[in-house]
Amino acid sequence: MKKRIMSIILGAVMAFSLAACGGSGGATIETTDAKEETEAPAENAEAPAEGAEAEAAGEDFHIGIVTGSVSQSEDDRRGAEAFQAKYGEENVTLAIYPDNFTEEQETTIQTIVNLSDDPKMKAIIVNQAVPGTTEAFRRIKEKRPDIICIAGESHEDLPEIGSAADLVVNNDFVARGYLMIRTAHELGCDTFVHISFPRHMSYETMSRRVAIMKEACKEFGMKFEMETAPDPTTDVGVPGAQAYILEHVPEWIEKYGTNSAYFCTNDAHTEPLLKMLLEHGGYFIEADLPSPLMGYPGALGIDLTAEAGDFQKILAKVEAAVVEKGGAGRFGTWAYSYGYTVSAGLAEHARNVILGTSELNDIDAISAAYGVFSPGAEWNGSNYTNVDTGVKSDNTFLIYQDTYIMGDPGHYMGSTKVEVPEKYFTVK
Repeated sequence: MKKRIMSIILGAVMAFSLAACGGSGGATIETTDAKEETEAPAENAEAPAEGAEAEAAGEDFHIGIVTGSVSQSEDDRRGAEAFQAKYGEENVTLAIYPDNFTEEQETTIQTIVNLSDDPKMKAIIVNQAVPGTTEAFRRIKEKRPDIICIAGESHEDLPEIGSAADLVVNNDFVARGYLMIRTAHELGCDTFVHISFPRHMSYETMSRRVAIMKEACKEFGMKFEMETAPDPTTDVGVPGAQAYILEHVPEWIEKYGTNSAYFCTNDAHTEPLLKMLLEHGGYFIEADLPSPLMGYPGALGIDLTAEAGDFQKILAKVEAAVVEKGGAGRFGTWAYSYGYTVSAGLAEHARNVILGTSELNDIDAISAAYGVFSPGAEWNGSNYTNVDTGVKSDNTFLIYQDTYIMGDPGHYMGSTKVEVPEKYFTVK
């Protein structure tokens, strides 16, 4: 598959703002700010020069964004809040699906479908598109075919959700499966440890990525190991899942050595994993959905309130704390939050499509919308190709951002410029 470069070099600062509000674990639609759920900082940014009202002047339509709660996927939620703050609560409606979405799938479906009851609703974005999103989009299309349905980071098989959604955008699990191993090798790692659980491994995106990682480890002469940790959506909840990681990482380091790199598929596992790796050794290339705010503030015990919304300052402070704890050259991220950019960027793209300034399935238009919320970032991406049929999808895209390794000084790995060997696009 020929990769299509999407380099976004935007010199201007971010022209958006974020109301400092959190979300609850329930499934109610929100039109006003909610009380903060956690002590983690909101990703505030300066408001546009002319204000939200001026930005949305003359727009007679609404956009809805559905995400997980702050406790499950904070960055996704903060990106939705950023878009709402930019265009106003009167134009943007936010909703939250249940934390235990696997057991409350009908509630999840109804939460998404309820947004279509608004006669002015013209686009609904779900990030992350957890199980139930496909069915929700089908129900919406039955009664409101005019609503644009967009899925960000789908948990359902891409061909399945692509049959119901107008647009699907996921992280590039194919390219990243290769590139994370390549990066670990370049940093001197001899073992790559993948941490997940059965529910995630049932997803095509994640199981296929594991197969790619295994092949890449063979290419680079590395060992590939898999460890299982509790699913936070089960009875153990987030606290139980995190406690398990805290307890077992020291054992894994002893078992695999300090030249081992670790990767987990769940956001809730990330903070305790980082905390233990900083204490006991080991490498962390990047999170499943990378961000300098994904796990790092809690693991490092730092307050980012003063830096909120300024990703350059956020990254600098996180990097300084990593270096102080002896982690230079061992910990990586994306300079801008993936989950944050997906929520805000897809909503921005939807708005442009509604206004008639962009085509829905134009990858350059999508990248430009992402660029509004990640100025200066470099992205790479391509259309999704079904590995079983070889058919390239017109409405499903895979994207990724360059990997930044923190140090003194830190550096980008140049991942977006690496040509992924053709064979990896057919590994399954």
